[in-house]
Amino acid sequence: MTTEPAHEKLKAAGWTEVETSGFLNLIGPLWERAEDGNHEYAILAEHKHHNRRDRVQGGVLMTLADRASGMIARLVSGRPTLATVQMDVHFIDAGQIGELLIAKPRVVRVTHTLIFTATEVVAEGRVVATASGVFKILKDNS
Repeated sequence: MTTEPAHEKLKAAGWTEVETSGFLNLIGPLWERAEDGNHEYAILAEHKHHNRRDRVQGGVLMTLADRASGMIARLVSGRPTLATVQMDVHFIDAGQIGELLIAKPRVVRVTHTLIFTATEVVAEGRVVATASGVFKILKDNS
């Protein structure tokens, strides 16, 4: 599957490309949409994401879970600056090259200084990873 037709299919399905920089540019593009009021984030698994078994590298799944969790935490908190202080990831199944990896994050709890999240990463209707994260709310520009 070439990326241009795949990207057009994603856009037709309501996905929009997220502006990214730094490390995420290396594994992206990152896509987002709101489905029934729930925010979802996705990466289309390409050849560049493969491991030695020709499956999606675990680090890609971890990065997607971390970014999705951080984005939902930032959205809920209204604060622009957060830092991941803990991220636990469990690999359930292998992601396949060519699949759309969709992260479905949710906020579990918000305190004055911390946001707790839970995220599922799915591909073709099966869960490939789960993650729980803790994000520290930082002072702006710190």
